[in-house]
Amino acid sequence: MSVITNTPAGPPEGVLGQPAEPQDATPATGFPTTFDDGTEHRHSLGLLAAAGATSDSDTADSATTALPAGADLRVVPARHPWRWVGTVLVTILVAAIAYSLATNPRWEWGVVAQWFTAQSVVNGLLETLKLTVIAGTLGFLLGFVLALMRLSASPLLVGVAWTFSWIFRSTPLLVQLLLWYNLGYLYEKISLGIPFTDVRFFEASTTTLISQFAAAVLGLSLNQAAYSAEIIRGGILSVDAGQLEAAAALGIPAWRRNTRIVLPQAMRAILPNAFNEIIGLVKGTSVVYVLAYSELFYTVQVIYNRTQQVLPLLLVATLWYVVITSVLSIAQYYIERHYSRGSVRNLPPTPWQRIRANLTPGRRPALQPTAQERAQEPARKDLP
Repeated sequence: MSVITNTPAGPPEGVLGQPAEPQDATPATGFPTTFDDGTEHRHSLGLLAAAGATSDSDTADSATTALPAGADLRVVPARHPWRWVGTVLVTILVAAIAYSLATNPRWEWGVVAQWFTAQSVVNGLLETLKLTVIAGTLGFLLGFVLALMRLSASPLLVGVAWTFSWIFRSTPLLVQLLLWYNLGYLYEKISLGIPFTDVRFFEASTTTLISQFAAAVLGLSLNQAAYSAEIIRGGILSVDAGQLEAAAALGIPAWRRNTRIVLPQAMRAILPNAFNEIIGLVKGTSVVYVLAYSELFYTVQVIYNRTQQVLPLLLVATLWYVVITSVLSIAQYYIERHYSRGSVRNLPPTPWQRIRANLTPGRRPALQPTAQERAQEPARKDLP
């Protein structure tokens, strides 16, 4: 019969039976900090030990002391000296340009103000806007059809659409306008009827039909369609094909799949490039001056050829182009914001909302969540 005794365990043995050295009392999660007065303070998980606080670890580790009196933990912001240097240099440059514009009498701001709202200039501006709207609408409609042809399974449709884009993107716009305006030299009459027969439903002289306005619309619209087709095709291809497969598996009709699933997502990729093309089209209408069509730039040319006030009148045209593109840029911001609802949880505040928030004390515009916050959002919803 053996007797079992309960003896207290001694210190762990080290190498060759020698007692092991005492382990550091600092917890695995603690970080010792030594202050100037020689005292040591440990903080674990970002929490500083308060004076008089007791716990199991504090009882076991008497070396943990309270924060000494007078110690100040301050958060020092990062310094960006080169940012301030760049800001000062840019401010000086902008101030110098503004001073030159305001003090140089050769800009002739009085002449600019005189012609800026003149009736002839306003009429030219309206013609520019009319060309932009008509050519932009026809160009994007034809571009949408060409994009669908490029995505079809028919080799003939793909070949025709590719050839159209290749020809019109390879030819300068100025050359296209002159070719359309001189189409009467190639074809004296334009007729509509049954091909390869003598049946005609409509027939007219080419020089009568292809006027300055018609040549400008044809040249701008067809040139715009070639670029719009590639923009729309790229936007459609940017949508994940798995969504179409899932919608088809659910039995959703093809038309609803394209209009309710593909196009809303493709618009996010189409809109920035599309508005760039529209803004380029506004400025591209100035090329129509070669046809002697009375749009904005041609009207300004006629005026300064008569008054010899070249620079002020060119500045008038420049300011009107800036106004048009600024309006289009504002419209682009709000339309892109509308179509971004499916990609962000919170819409970014509009400029007017930012201004109101900055003017109202205590209010700040809602910031868009970061990618990390969006990734943690599902986990937050599972919390009680």
